[in-house]
Amino acid sequence: MKDVVVLVGTGSIGQAIARRVGAGKHVVLGDLKQSAADVAAEILEEAGFETSTIAVDISSRESILKLVEHAQHFGAVKNLINAAGVSPSQAPVEKILQVDLYGTAVLLEEFGKIISDGGSGVIISSQSGHRLGALTEEQNFQLATAPTEELLNLPFIKSITDTLKAYQISKRCNVLRVAGQATPWSKRGATINSISPSIIITPLAADELKGPRGEGYRKMLAASPAGRAGTPDEVGDLAEFLMSSRGRFISGADFLIDGGTTASYFFGDLQYLKATH
Repeated sequence: MKDVVVLVGTGSIGQAIARRVGAGKHVVLGDLKQSAADVAAEILEEAGFETSTIAVDISSRESILKLVEHAQHFGAVKNLINAAGVSPSQAPVEKILQVDLYGTAVLLEEFGKIISDGGSGVIISSQSGHRLGALTEEQNFQLATAPTEELLNLPFIKSITDTLKAYQISKRCNVLRVAGQATPWSKRGATINSISPSIIITPLAADELKGPRGEGYRKMLAASPAGRAGTPDEVGDLAEFLMSSRGRFISGADFLIDGGTTASYFFGDLQYLKATH
């Protein structure tokens, strides 16, 4: 039996994090598409990692419970990495909310019940959640603490009709849900944090850059303080710190890694975007 790392969403960002925290552990690779998990497993196996794969649909609690059972077969779950999600150009409102909002909440809840002492988790959220307008204190509290099965029935969630708004509020919920889960995770001696990247060069980002909002995103990157998109390895480096012994005093927090884009959106050259988003 070994310590287990569970990666949900086996794309470039998830793999970058798993490489940094998975040495000497068993890495469970879960993805909606079994083929995607298998491809990631082949890459990691060839690099010396021990892996297993499972198809998982995080919009389904039953599927997540099967993932938990699969992971525990190999040992104590030490790390959870959630890099799964769909973007505004990839799915309708209902699917975005089911996957990015509800699914992430279920992962936090179920893995919070079994995460091992000294363990840690990282949820990949998005800078987009930081660009959403302010919610009320009650709405923030509901997103952070409402029973998971009630989240999609909250009136201000049910009223969403725009895919970008669905994505933004899902990512805001990720951050708030992480804050809400910091205490339950601490009871098991574990930490949980979120990371909110800007556009990171991945296949998902490529879909967005080619999608209906692509021109705007390209202009945003060019005008951002960093002047470029990020890389999966840069996100991986931050996640490694948070999940290591050096990050044990950090829990319930969110970390923007966006090349200064959000700061510029509110206070710099990108303020013009507020008129169109």
